[in-house]
Amino acid sequence: MPTLRINIVLFGIGNVGSTLINQVLQAQDFFLQQKNIELRFPIITNSTLAFFEKEGVKNQWEANFAQSAIPFRIEDIIEYVQDLDLDNLIAVDATASEDIIKNYIPLVQAGFHIVAANKKANTLHYDFYKELRSNLKRFDRKFLYETNVGAGLPVINTIKNLFDAGEEITQIRGVFSGTLSYLFNRFGEEDVPFATLLKEAEQLGYTEPDSREDLSGNDVARKLLILARELGSNAEFSAVKIESLFIPELATNLTLKEYRSQQRLFNKPFQIAKITQADNHVLRYVGNWNRSTDTLEVQLISVPRNSPLGQLKGADNLIEIYTESYGKQPIIIQGAGAGKAVTARGVLSDIIQIADTLVYKEQLLQDWVA
Repeated sequence: MPTLRINIVLFGIGNVGSTLINQVLQAQDFFLQQKNIELRFPIITNSTLAFFEKEGVKNQWEANFAQSAIPFRIEDIIEYVQDLDLDNLIAVDATASEDIIKNYIPLVQAGFHIVAANKKANTLHYDFYKELRSNLKRFDRKFLYETNVGAGLPVINTIKNLFDAGEEITQIRGVFSGTLSYLFNRFGEEDVPFATLLKEAEQLGYTEPDSREDLSGNDVARKLLILARELGSNAEFSAVKIESLFIPELATNLTLKEYRSQQRLFNKPFQIAKITQADNHVLRYVGNWNRSTDTLEVQLISVPRNSPLGQLKGADNLIEIYTESYGKQPIIIQGAGAGKAVTARGVLSDIIQIADTLVYKEQLLQDWVA
């Protein structure tokens, strides 16, 4: 069978998107030899501009984008691939934007599969969630998003496989934020003020540019909701009970500069929480979903130091999956839950999963014709 060309339209060339391109370029020979596929990027976009490349991505793609990118609409992209009669189409969303999500359904209807690092599509109103899946089924397209939870960790696939096999998943609990894992892992082991650790995390690039995004708990809540919906919950984001890590003095509309200048105010309440725990306990910021009540909670809790959550190090994520078959002993998935390299590799893994399916279908077609 001749080499199958997979045409990828990439939305977003920030940390994850640019790393993904470089990973693909480095592994092209491997994909050609081992899987008989060529991954091509005919279109690369940022939030406002698109670079249309007829001959595929070259190693100087950054310079080409800077010189030749033009304003675009989603209709331009659909028209472009149709005019060139491109097939085996995958749209990759490496943004954090809600704008691109509005175009998922038109892209599916135009023949695109979708791979998303962006969590927003799976946490919007449940009506949209259902409509998107209805269109995916109607047009026989795939939508993969393993990196929505745990970056490169196989969390979503594990849960889907268990659920599809008829397993009764009773509870999911874990540390879903690499940023907050780093903060509380160090806070539990070191005699250092919380604000000092927060500033260090900001300087290391572990937090969002505005660390209030991490401390709000919204990111953890989104990940928890995504997993609950995989298991049949129709909960809305508004139903998640979120214990924010803000304190009243910092919960106002401060500028970023004002907020950073007053981070010392975190020290006293977190130190009190630390010293008032039971012996040999540590603080962890945990998301928890209970199937029997369909309740979703995100909160700071105290756990035994020798428990799996209590033994976390670095910026690792740890997810506990409780099932009927395994009883009180959960399935534990642990590892790096953040970082551009692991996230990009997770996106690439989803791309290859779709590509493998396309290769299989092409082989079946050729065998049938023969």
